[in-house]
Amino acid sequence: MMMTSCLTPPKCAMASSSANTTINNSNGNYVHNYKKAFMPQRELRYQEITHSMPSQKIEIFKYLEDWAEHNILIHLKPVHKCWQPQDFLPDSRTTGDTDGFLEQVKELRERAKEIPDDYYVVLVGNMITEDALPTYQTMLNTLDGVQDETGSSPISWAVWNRAWTAEENRHGDLLNKYLYLTGRVDMSQIERTIQYLITYGMDPGGENNPYLGFIYTSFQERATAISHGNTAKLAKEHGDLKLAQICGTIASDEKRHEAAYTKIVAKLFELDPDFTVISLAHMMKKQITMPAHLMYDGRDHHLFHHFSSVAQRLGVYTTNDYADILELLLSAWKVETLTGLSPEGRKAQDYVCGLAPRIRKLEERVQLRDKRPLTSVPISWIFGRQVRVI
Repeated sequence: MMMTSCLTPPKCAMASSSANTTINNSNGNYVHNYKKAFMPQRELRYQEITHSMPSQKIEIFKYLEDWAEHNILIHLKPVHKCWQPQDFLPDSRTTGDTDGFLEQVKELRERAKEIPDDYYVVLVGNMITEDALPTYQTMLNTLDGVQDETGSSPISWAVWNRAWTAEENRHGDLLNKYLYLTGRVDMSQIERTIQYLITYGMDPGGENNPYLGFIYTSFQERATAISHGNTAKLAKEHGDLKLAQICGTIASDEKRHEAAYTKIVAKLFELDPDFTVISLAHMMKKQITMPAHLMYDGRDHHLFHHFSSVAQRLGVYTTNDYADILELLLSAWKVETLTGLSPEGRKAQDYVCGLAPRIRKLEERVQLRDKRPLTSVPISWIFGRQVRVI
């Protein structure tokens, strides 16, 4: 799941992450504020709104349980047919052949030497995003009407959430192990960033509303597929065909998941077009916030901005990609041809159908105005070496 964002990141709050933060209590004495140590270092984008979907619409998702079994679960693969991280890594399974394993590691590290630092910044950012998977399953399980209420519920929505999570889990595992073996990155700083990100969570503005949640995941899976696909192309250009295969395989998974989420929203447009197009406009006005936007490594309060800036510069994920995704989804959901909408629905339709051209024009103006030279910043993931950012 992914990924980077070329949009303006949330304002950073330069608060200390120390558990020894103190506050005044009612008696005028200072006490430790342990809770603050586990809260994001930046302001959240959205005012907290919960359970915004009208309760009667939960019946739609109950009605769709059988439909989801036959139309959504087909986008999953049985475990015995899934690839596993070991399929792409030096093979340590053969006992007594230590030399063979070490030779494979040596070959991997030789290939890794040819890849520049800025590529590793993007690859690490993608991996950290994937490794924060517990947050994403938690978010999906807050959506009204589609929760896994027992942890092993047999309803189709719950089966999808668990199996989707299991498939996604392989992505972070594979990239994490591969990056560790390269010797090119500081795994201690990367692991610290992952822990911070899972601790801080995410702020997508979903409001426990499955309409908003599934619109978000449709967009996000497409963004992830683009990002991993482009890192695959760059790896090939730098001569690491195995890494290109890894990133391409992950991108293929993301496209399959995108198809499922896009299909869910298409069904909502079929059954409830007015509320769905209003929900789409509501989500797009918020902007699609990337799942790792709260990343922090204990040092850089602008880490996500620096990561996404490198991704933009390398063409891994850009503002134009954001506009392309929106246009693709509008076409898939036939938003422009919707009829019989309420006045509010027609207003939402007009807004979303005109949004992509506005995004492109805004980006063109930004590019024309922004003539500042690139600056360099240290990134802890690559041992503090400098990379250029926009």
